[in-house]
Amino acid sequence: MTLDQIGKAAKQAAASMNRLSVGEKNRGLTAVAQALTEGAGTILAANEKDIKNAQEAGMKESLIDRLRLTNERIAGMAEGITQVAALADPVGEMISMKTTPGGLQVGQRRVPMGVIGIIYESRPNVTADAFALCFKTGNAVILRGGSDAIHSNLAIVKVIREALKKEGLPEDAIQLLEDTSRETAREFMRLNQYVDVLIPRGGAGLIRTVVETSTVPVIETGTGNCHVYVDEYADLSMAVSIIVNAKTQRLGVCNACESLVIHNAIAAEALPLICEALYAHGVEIRGDERAREYDDKMVAAAEEDFGTEYLDKIISIKVVDSIDEAIEHINHYNTGHSEAIVTKDYHNSMKFLNEIDAAAVYVNASTRFTDGFEFGFGAEIGISTQKLHARGPMGLLALTSTKYVILGDGQIRE
Repeated sequence: MTLDQIGKAAKQAAASMNRLSVGEKNRGLTAVAQALTEGAGTILAANEKDIKNAQEAGMKESLIDRLRLTNERIAGMAEGITQVAALADPVGEMISMKTTPGGLQVGQRRVPMGVIGIIYESRPNVTADAFALCFKTGNAVILRGGSDAIHSNLAIVKVIREALKKEGLPEDAIQLLEDTSRETAREFMRLNQYVDVLIPRGGAGLIRTVVETSTVPVIETGTGNCHVYVDEYADLSMAVSIIVNAKTQRLGVCNACESLVIHNAIAAEALPLICEALYAHGVEIRGDERAREYDDKMVAAAEEDFGTEYLDKIISIKVVDSIDEAIEHINHYNTGHSEAIVTKDYHNSMKFLNEIDAAAVYVNASTRFTDGFEFGFGAEIGISTQKLHARGPMGLLALTSTKYVILGDGQIRE
C-alpha cells in the first residue's frame, strides 16, 4: 500500500472507531491481549531475526536489550493491554458545563484525536502499547518502527490485526509502515491530510529530525539525561540504593540515571560508598575535579559528559556547594525528563520539587518509576518532555482532544 492509501484507511478506521462503545473497545483489547500471549512463539521467532541482525551489525548490548523480547516481556505487553481495558474510558467525558446569560448550555467534551502517527526505534513493545492506548481512546494509529525491529513489529501487528478482524472490529485501527527508509519516514511526517498528530519516540537524533521536518503537529518525547542529587542531609544507605537502581536496573531506557550531583558537605562520606556500589556493577564513573579527590579510579569528566544520555554503564558526577548550585546545574544540563533528590530535609525537598524544570521530579525515589505502567496508566505512548497539552508519561488523557458542545432552544445572535 502507498502512504496515501494507508492514510485513507486510517481515516476510515478512525471514523469507525468513533462509533464503538466502551464495551466493544474493551472486548477488542482483551482479545488482542490473549492473542499476543497465544502468539508468543511466532513473535519470539521473528524477534530472534532482529536480535541476530543487531548483533551482526555490532549494536551495543544495552540497545540490544531494548530490542529483545522474552516470554516475560510479551506477557507484560499483554498485561499492559489488559490494564488499559480496565481503565475508565475518557472519551465522551464532559469536562465542564455552564449556562450563558442568554440561556445557552456550553460544555466541553473529550474526543479522540483521530489518526495518530508514531515514529519509534528499537523497542517492539511500543507497538503493542501504542495500539492499546490509541484503540481505547478511539484513535487509529499508523506506526513507523525502526529497521532493526521490523520483523518483530510485523509479527506483533499481524497478531493484533487478526485478533481485531476475528472480533469484527476495524483492523486498520493499527497499520505499520513496512518501508523503513528515511524517504518514507519524511513523507509520513508531511501526511497532514490524514494524520492529526505525530509522536516521535527514540534517540535525540530521531526526535530532532521529526520536530524540524514534520508539518504534522508533534508531541515531543525527549531523551533522558536524568539526575540524582544527593543532598547534604541525605540518608546514605537510601542514596546508594536509589542510585544503583536508577543507573543499573536497566541501562538502555530514558528514565535511567545518567548524572549524579553530590553536596560537598557529604561527599567525603558518600562518594566512596556510591563509587564502590557502582563499580560492583561495572559502571564507569566520570567525575569533575572535586569528585576525583575522593576516588582515584574515577575518569576525568569532560564538559559534554554532564549533558550526555549514555544508555550504557557510564555515569557522570558533579560536586556542588549548595542546593541552589545543584538545581542550577541540573536545569542547565537536563532534558526535562526525570530528576530526583535524596534528602531528609523537608525544606530542601520542597525547594527541589518547586524549582527543578522537568516532567517528573522525585523525592527519595528512583527515576526508573517514570513510566505509564508504574503510574497506573496501563501502557504509555511515551514520556513527553514538552509543556503543551501533555507532559510526562502519556496515557489515555494525553491522546484525547476536546470539543465544545452547545445546547440551545432557538437562540440567535443579535
